[in-house]
Amino acid sequence: MTSVDVLDSTDTLLPDRLIVRGARVHNLRGVDLDLPHRKLIVFTGVSGSGKSSLAFDTLYAEAQRRQVQSLSTFARQFMDEMGKPDLDRLEGLCSAVAVDQRSSATRSPRSTVGTVTEVYDLMRVVWATAGLPHCTVCAEELLPDNGVLVCLDGHDTELPELYNRSFSFNLPFGQCPDCLGLGAAAEEDSTRLRLCASCAGARLRPAQLGVRVGGRSIAEVTALPVAQCLRFFTELTFSDRQRQVLAQALIEITDRLRYLTEVGLGYLSLDRPARTLSGGEAQRIRLATQLGTQLFGLLYVLDEPTAGLHPQDVEELIGTLKSLRDRGNTLIVVEHDEHLIRAADWVVELGPAAGEHGGQLIFTGTAQEMLSDPESLTGAYLSGRRTGHRPARRRTPVPGRALTVRGARENNLTGQDVTFPLGCFVAVSGVSGAGKSTLVDTILYRAAAKALGTEAPPPGEHDGVVGLHQIDRVIRVDQTPIGRSGRSTPATYTGILDSIRKLFAQTSTAKELGFIPGRFSFNSPGGRCEACAGDGTVRIEMYFLPDVFLECDTCHGTRYDADTLKVTYRNRTIAEVLDLPIETAAEFFAAAPAIAGPLRTLCEVGLGYLRLGQAANTLSGGEAQRVKLAAELQRRPGKHTLYLLDEPTTGLHASDVARLMGVLHRLVAKGHTVITVSHHTEVIRTADWVIDLGPAGGDGGGQVVATGTPEEIAANPASRTGRYLAG
Repeated sequence: MTSVDVLDSTDTLLPDRLIVRGARVHNLRGVDLDLPHRKLIVFTGVSGSGKSSLAFDTLYAEAQRRQVQSLSTFARQFMDEMGKPDLDRLEGLCSAVAVDQRSSATRSPRSTVGTVTEVYDLMRVVWATAGLPHCTVCAEELLPDNGVLVCLDGHDTELPELYNRSFSFNLPFGQCPDCLGLGAAAEEDSTRLRLCASCAGARLRPAQLGVRVGGRSIAEVTALPVAQCLRFFTELTFSDRQRQVLAQALIEITDRLRYLTEVGLGYLSLDRPARTLSGGEAQRIRLATQLGTQLFGLLYVLDEPTAGLHPQDVEELIGTLKSLRDRGNTLIVVEHDEHLIRAADWVVELGPAAGEHGGQLIFTGTAQEMLSDPESLTGAYLSGRRTGHRPARRRTPVPGRALTVRGARENNLTGQDVTFPLGCFVAVSGVSGAGKSTLVDTILYRAAAKALGTEAPPPGEHDGVVGLHQIDRVIRVDQTPIGRSGRSTPATYTGILDSIRKLFAQTSTAKELGFIPGRFSFNSPGGRCEACAGDGTVRIEMYFLPDVFLECDTCHGTRYDADTLKVTYRNRTIAEVLDLPIETAAEFFAAAPAIAGPLRTLCEVGLGYLRLGQAANTLSGGEAQRVKLAAELQRRPGKHTLYLLDEPTTGLHASDVARLMGVLHRLVAKGHTVITVSHHTEVIRTADWVIDLGPAGGDGGGQVVATGTPEEIAANPASRTGRYLAG
């Protein structure tokens, strides 16, 4: 069947439109919408306007529900009934695949990029079929002698089994016996991990590590960046018999590696632990996997696939998304990136604001039509009618008032000396995999933390950091979750709930009932619902489908027991207060400064649409990072605090980015230093100083390409970032 045949067949299988009528999930206000099939569609709008509610909680949720209904009665008897999203009508819906950031992550220490993509499984076939064993003592190739492989130098070496299982670090046949295939072990009296002394982190037995293809062991190849790994396999030579046996495996390997490169992950190595991936990286790995399925007629729902990507990498990703579309699929992408919005076939904007003030359809049409639409806030920013935050003047670096990293050579950094001016807003830019996070997080943060007596892992390889005596504190605000379960919320993490519980305990009803502040905690017995242990939901195992969480029948999602809910403050129960959007809660608690102040800070960092009691495991990495930032902003910083942020604008609309930049610049105005790793051109344009790394990712990067003001970077022909700043 040709590609034309595939597209023709989808034309007959799929209707022309996806018809939505009366969508009311979460803050959606009866949205009516027609979407064209077989197109790249972007859902955009301010943060909290209802994009994910429409894309994931309405369209994808209903597709999943209908898929379960299509199963046999026997299969469905093991599953609870899934609730129907709140809407009037949905027609033209096809099978859907959700590729979001939260569901793409894995925490298993055994999972790697290679195992998640199944490239490593295919590589095991290659090494078992075509591998040449070598002596574990002298590394010379073992040669046959009377039908037995021996080392010509006479060394007593272990002979490897050449089976697929022999190269699995999850099975005893191949895994290192000392670390059991983990590649690391915990140090005594420490939570830190150290490389296994036996396998040096390679996870396999010595005999298996002595088997080579193309002169390399399987561990050496998985340690290469994906782009180099692809080149290695395309240049391999085999005997006719080997090539015949391995033909399909080699095609699968090269295809999957190419897809990983196309989605902007060419800098990752196959041995990279999956748990160290960002949400955006994990999501793009799933996207690359979908590219290899060759399926058509599906609805793909994606959540910010450009997160963490340089504009140059975004262009490659757009090509990948369009190829998925051209196979006859429909793509709905929740996105803020201007390049992807401009490249979309169709754009839907929700708004006009966040939370209760959003959920309305503002615009639907082409990107070009949106530019001139007077109601479209996104169109106003893309057309230049509105611009982002710009400081009144750029701060000029003061000679001698700086931190200088000497000889940075961790990962792909090439022994660079890098100077970060203090008292400035500094942006570290560069293509994906250029070494930005290694420089800022692995070296600068850890070295500063060590010098200031703050607990942190050992810094990466470098000669030293000059100027650390000029700072009093270092704060890293990253995108790791603020909690693994629904028990952590914005209210608990920031400490706001403590003040709210005290307020409820002071009411006359609470005093009559003898309730103390602890009664209003859903994390401990006493006032919580014991049927769900304060979770508000119960988990339903779906076996071969993703687990579903249903509302607790006893407390109906409130988390509290009936007696606790008898207490009200200004006619609201504790459960009703926790269900308020943060922006509304700030108004509700206006008379309580200890509560209203932190709530306003959360609004300033673009989180006014979140609910006070929203479960931490439903927050994106960007949202979790901004909750941490808000919690830090509530504290009184020291004399000079160094703030380090990694992609703080993830998940933010252009208008929210402008507000966040205003908050960060106020920190600098108070005498502190902010260093952010960012690809966002508006963030870079607002910086006082830019450090651009490159020129490429992986082994092609690790160098300082340019430093200076945004205008100087834009004028530098060697800077790939400058190209987009100038444009």
